[in-house]
Amino acid sequence: MSTESTMELAAPSGLLSLGLFVVAVAVLAMLAGGFWLGNRVKERESPRPRPDEQPKLPPEGAVHEIRENRESEEIPVMPKGGRPLTPYELSNQQTRPSTSTDRPRWSKGSSGSFGGGGLGAH
Repeated sequence: MSTESTMELAAPSGLLSLGLFVVAVAVLAMLAGGFWLGNRVKERESPRPRPDEQPKLPPEGAVHEIRENRESEEIPVMPKGGRPLTPYELSNQQTRPSTSTDRPRWSKGSSGSFGGGGLGAH
């Protein structure tokens, strides 16, 4: 191989190396710019609350959970020969405390959800 053919092969390789170097410098510049911009945004935020500014428990202590069964309102019955109500004509369905104290349970052998992986009711 002559020196001319070696130079011809080296020229594209050198150009490729220069291109990769320029891309690497551009990526580093973008990362540095991201850190710089992040610091500027963080400096404009309000400072974190001090320990004495943290929320405190009320004097009566922690809030306790209340368990109760709820019943929904009945959906209005469609009059004979009338048209069904659209969702927009129904009001928000309110709930009220239930007189029953029994908690609803799923069927035995059922996972309680569609596609939940259980065997289902047999």
